[in-house]
Amino acid sequence: MKIAIYSRGVENDQLKDIHKLFEELIKNGVEPVFFQDFFNQFYSSIDLNNQYSTFNAFEDLDSSIDCVLSLGGDGTMLDTVTMVRNSGIPVLGINYGRLGFLANIGRDEIQGVIDAIAERKYVIDKRTLIHLDANVPLFGETPYALNEFSIHKRDISPMIKIHTYLNGEFLNTYWADGIIVATPTGSTGYSLSCGGPVVFPESNSFVITPVAPHNLNIRPIVVPDDNIISFELEGRTDDFLVTLDSRKEIVSKEVQLAVKKETFDIKLVRLNENNFLQTLRSKLSWGLDKRN
Repeated sequence: MKIAIYSRGVENDQLKDIHKLFEELIKNGVEPVFFQDFFNQFYSSIDLNNQYSTFNAFEDLDSSIDCVLSLGGDGTMLDTVTMVRNSGIPVLGINYGRLGFLANIGRDEIQGVIDAIAERKYVIDKRTLIHLDANVPLFGETPYALNEFSIHKRDISPMIKIHTYLNGEFLNTYWADGIIVATPTGSTGYSLSCGGPVVFPESNSFVITPVAPHNLNIRPIVVPDDNIISFELEGRTDDFLVTLDSRKEIVSKEVQLAVKKETFDIKLVRLNENNFLQTLRSKLSWGLDKRN
């Protein structure tokens, strides 16, 4: 079995955890395949006598890879999604960050995680991606996102007008600082902080959430994910900000933008005892009340 390991970087206080991870992989007969930049940061601090290899890009992740471990927070998980692309390789996030909705396995659970993967005692959750189409090249070979697509005004410019359409039929004009189209996975992220609802991963929907809307009667709306959502932009400035998860591009208001469900999905590894409701309760502290 081969497990690829991706991380943005490692802190000095995390070297002990990296060493523990490597020990567990070797104990279970797993060959680690380290992301090269990550490997360069710690290889001199850890004894690597067993077989291992490295990778640099998507093209290096072939069918021999059984799983990708993402070490970091949710941002690292989003980077990992752009790394695995449509390979179908499952991804598991181990949380070295803060909240961790996607990377929801604690770093103190490494032993149990590796045992479960080696014994294939886990569940695969398929998560929908959102795809961006535009009449100019945007976001290179990865014009998709796991969490959300968004349009924003730039810096301190005035609010913008976003004319929004569902399958070509006019939905609404949003006078706002921006707009978010979130997947069910992304409904617990930026959209939630802007007042959007939490949506179950298997709900086959998108959430359209305005950012600081000028009209107070405008609320988020949930639409089926078989819709194509398109936009026309107006504003006092010529440029706007377009994002896919944590990646961004600057576009002119003449650019034509539309989003839809991606043709492939991402496979997330879930240990049997963890599920979406448990994640909600633990990460959002639901049910925790000092009066109880």
